[in-house]
Amino acid sequence: MRIPIGRQKLSYLFWSLVIFFLMAGPWAIGIFAQTPEAATNGEPAANMSVWAMRRWSPYVVGFFIGVLSWLAFLLSDKPIGVSSAYAKTSGMIETKIRGPAVKEMEYYRQYVPRIDWEWMLVVGLIIGAFVSAQVSGDFRFEWVPPLWEASFGYTWAPRLFTALAGGIIMGIGARWASGCTSGHGISGTLQLVVSSWISLICFFIGGIIIAFIIY
Repeated sequence: MRIPIGRQKLSYLFWSLVIFFLMAGPWAIGIFAQTPEAATNGEPAANMSVWAMRRWSPYVVGFFIGVLSWLAFLLSDKPIGVSSAYAKTSGMIETKIRGPAVKEMEYYRQYVPRIDWEWMLVVGLIIGAFVSAQVSGDFRFEWVPPLWEASFGYTWAPRLFTALAGGIIMGIGARWASGCTSGHGISGTLQLVVSSWISLICFFIGGIIIAFIIY
């Protein structure tokens, strides 16, 4: 969805961003000192570079995601979202197979199959995660996460099937809801959109129920 923002609203958004960053930035950065030692390879957070930490404080990450959302609105007039990039990718693949007629489909008129900044955001997430894992020394190939192994043993095939099935269900749900956890949970709730708050509540309820069922 595209949200038109006039010059006056852009001005309000920009100065709100500046004021909020000046007020909350130092507080958010200070929370790094409270990061558990488990996230810092056993070393006290005060003695370790933030770039070498295996996990950042969720408060700090949430703060910067909010700043990123504001910048997305400010610079592109569009909210941050991820699931639409996958829809566009499927459209680009289908276009290569079936030809340009795919772009005339009603769905792909709304989600034009092309590489844009949202698509590049997903690429950036993958690259950023890889770089972060390398810098923190936490990169490794892992077929079965420890939590799954503790509950079901080292059985990669069921784990792979469960992950694929969950991804497919999440993808279908994101398309039906016109947004994913990023589009609704971050961008939509930031705008106080009622449907996004309902979606966010359902995300948590569904996640908690499934976690209890599986584990």
